Amino acid sequence: MKDAPVTIRLKTLQEIERMRRAGRIVRSVLDRLGEMIAPDVTTKQLDAEAEQMCREHGAQCLFKGVPGRSGAGPFPGNLCVSINEEVVHGIPSADRVIRDGQIVSIDFGVKLDGWCGDAAETFLVGSVAPEVRHLVDVTRNCLEMAVRMVRPHGHWSEVAAAMQEYVESEGFSVVREFVGHGIGQTMHEDPKVPNFVSRELQANDIVLEPGLVLAVEPMVNMGGPAVEYAPDGWTVVTADRLPSAHFEHTIAVMSAGITVLTDGR
Repeated sequence: MKDAPVTIRLKTLQEIERMRRAGRIVRSVLDRLGEMIAPDVTTKQLDAEAEQMCREHGAQCLFKGVPGRSGAGPFPGNLCVSINEEVVHGIPSADRVIRDGQIVSIDFGVKLDGWCGDAAETFLVGSVAPEVRHLVDVTRNCLEMAVRMVRPHGHWSEVAAAMQEYVESEGFSVVREFVGHGIGQTMHEDPKVPNFVSRELQANDIVLEPGLVLAVEPMVNMGGPAVEYAPDGWTVVTADRLPSAHFEHTIAVMSAGITVLTDGR
C-alpha cells in the first residue's frame, strides 16, 4: 500500500499571527513550569498548573485525549513530562516526583481560536552531571542552529544534515523514530520534519516556502539512537537507558526570513 500523499497547507500572514498568539501561551506556560521545577515537585503539579494557565487564557490543551497506540488509551495528561532516559510522551502523575540531578523535558501545546502552538524545553534540576548538562546544551544549540539556517526557498535536507552532523560530532545521537511536523489548525500536519538525513528526505525534500509553519524538535540521546516504549504504552525511553534531551519551537517561514512563534514575542 502506498503512503498517503503529502499535503502541505501554507498559512497567510493573518493565520501566522493567530498561531503566534497560541505560541505566546505555550511560552508563558513553559516559563512558569521552569520556575516550578525543583526537587520534590510532582509531575502532576506541573500538569495542573499548565491546565489552569491554559484555561485562564481561554485555550485548549492539545495533548489531553490524543488517541494512543493499540491498548495504550488516550493520553491522560495536559503536557508531556519526560525525565532522564525518557525521550518524549512521559505521563504526569502524583507518583512521579522530581529529584535533584535529573533533567526534565516538558512538551506542551495549545489551541487558541482554532490555531495551534507547540514547544518543548529540557530543564536542569540541581546538581546535574557535567556530561548531561552538555547533552542539554547541544540539544538546545541544535534547535537554535536549525532556526538560524531556515531561509525562504531553501531545503530542509540542508538543515537536517547540519543538525545531524553537529549532534554526532559531539558524541551524541539523533532520535529517528520521532520527528518534527507541520502544524496549523491541527497539531500534526504534513510534512514530517526529521532532524537527520534519510533516503526518504533526499527523495522528497521539503522546500521552505513562505507560509510554511513547522514544529522543529530535535531529540538527542546521550547514547545510541534506539528507543522503545515503556509499559504504559506512551512513554518513549532510550533503549540503553541513557539520558535524552528535547527542545522545540514552532517557526514560520516568511518571505523576508523566518519568525519563531513560541519565543514569547
